[in-house]
Amino acid sequence: MAVKIRLKRMGKIRTPFYRVVVADSRTKRDGRVIEEIGTYNPKAEPSIITIDGERAQYWLGVGAQPSEAVAALLKITGDIGGNNTMKFAEEKRSKEDIFQDALKELHAEPKADAVTKKAAAKKAEPKADEAKADEPAADEAKADEPKADDAKADEPKADEAKA
Repeated sequence: MAVKIRLKRMGKIRTPFYRVVVADSRTKRDGRVIEEIGTYNPKAEPSIITIDGERAQYWLGVGAQPSEAVAALLKITGDIGGNNTMKFAEEKRSKEDIFQDALKELHAEPKADAVTKKAAAKKAEPKADEAKADEPAADEAKADEPKADDAKADEPKADEAKA
């Protein structure tokens, strides 16, 4: 009897989920199996692969032939010649941790008071008055600049006179 290690498809339409099974090569894809040795979920990010390595090695040792897909999975898990190259998902934060963080934010310093349009307008008016007070100072600075330009303009005329 030829024994194969292959995938048995489970799950809904467009959400496949596979079981890694050992079955007679003559049985249907989703038919009777000898043993289930793992699972494979390709839709998760990253894909979830769980295979009982000892059972896989046993079946390979007694002559079971893996399908191409199962051989690729066994290489990823490191059960067939290769290093374990599995990627692991980051651990999800527990609900308690999320709740504790929310409590800290709640009891932290208040961010800012709610501001209505009227309140924003009142705050903007004093700033406009301050800007008007600053304008004469800006005019004085502008008045100083032309004097500096006149001095620069006089220098080239002196150079022309020397020539």
